Amino acid sequence: MNLPALLIDPWRRFRGSDRYAESVRVGLALGGIVAWCLARGDIHAVIPALLGAIACALAETEDHWRSRLGTLLLTLACFAIAAMAVQWLLPTPWLFAASLPLATFALVMLGAASGRYATIAGGTLILSVYTMIGVDAAHGGRADPWHEPLLLLAGAGWYGVLSLGWSALAPQQALRLALARSFDALADYLDGKAALFAPVHGVDRDALQLQLALRNERVVQALNATRLVLVDRIGNRRPRGTTAARLQLYFMAQDIHERASSAHHPYDALAEALFHSDVLFRCGHLLRLQADGCRSRAAALRLRVPFRRSPVATAALADLHDAVAAMKAQASPPPADVQHAVDALAHNLEAIQIRLGDATRHAPAVDDGLVLQDPGPQTLGEAWGRIRIQFTPRSMHFRHALRLALALLAGYLMLLAVHPRQGYWILLTTLLVCQPTYGATRRLLFERVVGTVLGLVAGWAALRLAPFGPWQMGLIVLTGVGFFATRQRRYALATAFITLFVLLCFNQIGNGYSVMWPRLLDTLIGAGIAALAIYLVLPDWRGRQLAEVLAEALRSDARYLERILAQYASGKQDDLAYRIARRDAHNADAALSGQFAAMLREPDRTPASREALLRFLTAAHLLLGQLSALGAHRQAMPPAALAPVQATGRQVIDALDALADVLSGRPAVPPASRGTAFVAPTAEDAASRFVLGQLVRVMTQYARLSEHARELAAH
Repeated sequence: MNLPALLIDPWRRFRGSDRYAESVRVGLALGGIVAWCLARGDIHAVIPALLGAIACALAETEDHWRSRLGTLLLTLACFAIAAMAVQWLLPTPWLFAASLPLATFALVMLGAASGRYATIAGGTLILSVYTMIGVDAAHGGRADPWHEPLLLLAGAGWYGVLSLGWSALAPQQALRLALARSFDALADYLDGKAALFAPVHGVDRDALQLQLALRNERVVQALNATRLVLVDRIGNRRPRGTTAARLQLYFMAQDIHERASSAHHPYDALAEALFHSDVLFRCGHLLRLQADGCRSRAAALRLRVPFRRSPVATAALADLHDAVAAMKAQASPPPADVQHAVDALAHNLEAIQIRLGDATRHAPAVDDGLVLQDPGPQTLGEAWGRIRIQFTPRSMHFRHALRLALALLAGYLMLLAVHPRQGYWILLTTLLVCQPTYGATRRLLFERVVGTVLGLVAGWAALRLAPFGPWQMGLIVLTGVGFFATRQRRYALATAFITLFVLLCFNQIGNGYSVMWPRLLDTLIGAGIAALAIYLVLPDWRGRQLAEVLAEALRSDARYLERILAQYASGKQDDLAYRIARRDAHNADAALSGQFAAMLREPDRTPASREALLRFLTAAHLLLGQLSALGAHRQAMPPAALAPVQATGRQVIDALDALADVLSGRPAVPPASRGTAFVAPTAEDAASRFVLGQLVRVMTQYARLSEHARELAAH
């Protein structure tokens, strides 16, 4: 490889990374502020202007430039109100103490309207604390009391202008990266699925199913994020050009996800029946090659290069068909139900392979009404309706808003008692560490403390090596960029970067050593307040919400099955109603996975209850896989074959709804025998046999869910 290629390839990979765009924008914004302050000789303007730019970057959403302009104006308006209010109220501690929890509660509740409003509200709270820090750093030495808030707004506006220009010059970048993340998540899911096809004894497939359920949560999150970016790009217009092509890629990812999550037959039974055949090995091998194909799709999107289909995967598919034919030609072939399951499985894998190479194959039409459902509020009245419905102690949003408001009030009172000057890091730590769930708060608490210690050690070393000098300005910019480059995945390292950033900033206007111990003490106090708040103030233990989350998953599965059965009458069509039902079912399954992951981190979980939780999650994800298999093989049936299918499907839907109602009402769960007594009618044609067989498996899984629900209720 020649030298230009050695230099160009790493650059292209860096440019295709998720954090590239934000890191470059932050670097330009911070570098521009530092250069402006140095040119004017106003070193005291560095801190508030830099903090304003950081707050605006934290409040940023991945919108098209038209949407981003409106979001930026709203963000700056919220920032201006917050900064001016802090500047006005801060000299009167009792008035500030009364206003702080009210404003915090209002801003957090504002986030109930949509994710965009939640991001703006969070950024506004952060800027409020930054205003306190900036005013504190100025030591009241300026004649103009509004100088610090104006500098904060100037820094925020400067970053906003850069972000707006970046969005206008690279309108497709956010969409490309969102799609790439979706295909990367799909690749991990396909790898997890392949592990289930190991044709060996002693494989703990329940553990593999649990891992698959957790990977499915990441796929659902990535697809949802991609949908939000697409909705913002498309709006009410008919998609065309590059946007239309990437919309087809999104539909392709959805279809592959449905097919990949399909479960056609119990995996242990397949491994036993096909132990002496290489069919399962070839299924797993093909799934891994398809996972590589998804990663190639992701790399092509990131690097903006053409996607190339793998001939190896095509050959592996042919080998699988040969293996299936050889299995059927054996002197003693497997039972008929196993053969039918293998046929359906091979057909499904072939469809994934074809779909992976052709984004337009079986894609929904883009001109039939609404292409994607916009999850955001369409009017102010709808936004207020979403907020108003959360005004109940049963709402997690309400509980978090009240908890954070009281935690910040406690932090401010502690600030006044411990050290009124340079004590606002207590509030910042409490704000960032106190999360809606116990598990997230505990994780951030530990990482925040560790990162602060690392940052202080690095800051001490930096100040010892070169106490002063212009090189520190360059290091300030680099540490700010490092914070944004690592804050999503390595929070402890991000905290270390931002701690070093703060020390260097304060060293420009005073003595950096003087803020080291206060910074550590404030971090410990703020983290302690956050820990007490999540444990004592309306603790949001996920076990209390388990029944409702489970009921919602079952109801979503029932609605998904309704849409599937309707298409066995009309023929396969990925219309909006079907895609909404499918997405709701997967969202509910992902919410169930997240619920269990949060519950397992809570302190009151016994080993027995943990086992019951994991068994239930495994069974729920397998139930969704059985429904996905029905969705993957949709086709029109003749009326004679359709009648028993729809009648049997209605029984299954009623059973799922009934169990959901039982769980919501919290009476005793009905015995599992209700599901095991279910017998489907016989069918003549292969399509009807497959559907009825899948419905029997769904009812068997329903029986297991009932039993696992009774176990959970006993704990």
